[in-house]
Amino acid sequence: MSDGCSYTLTRTLNAPAAMVYRAWTTPDAYARWAYAAPGSVEMDVRPGGSWKATMVTPDGTEVPLTGSYLDVDENRSLVVGMDVPGRAEPSVMAVELDEDGPTTRIELRQTCATVEERDTAEQGSAMLLDSLTRFLEEGPTG
Repeated sequence: MSDGCSYTLTRTLNAPAAMVYRAWTTPDAYARWAYAAPGSVEMDVRPGGSWKATMVTPDGTEVPLTGSYLDVDENRSLVVGMDVPGRAEPSVMAVELDEDGPTTRIELRQTCATVEERDTAEQGSAMLLDSLTRFLEEGPTG
């Protein structure tokens, strides 16, 4: 796989690592910022555990997603496999958290099969990080 088909995004979030980790690993919280249909998110957060969610695109299309957790290090990192229809190997996304006082640096890395897939995934991930940033700034609700 060539490096041309991978991307890395980083942000500094105004929240402690534990809060960021919970946003990624708590179904209700994840659904609120990750464009998932309410009630569609299921997570078994442990190595080998599975997850599923139905994402809702801006035009209202529902996209069911499934995958597994390849590696889990609480409050530090998550390596998530996303099932790709028609492909044996999942698409792998790594999320790393590095706490620095009251803020957390998040790094999101993904390697894709094609440049087109990478561009789409990178755009989607940038939207997710923007939404996560807003979610954390608004604070937990409900």
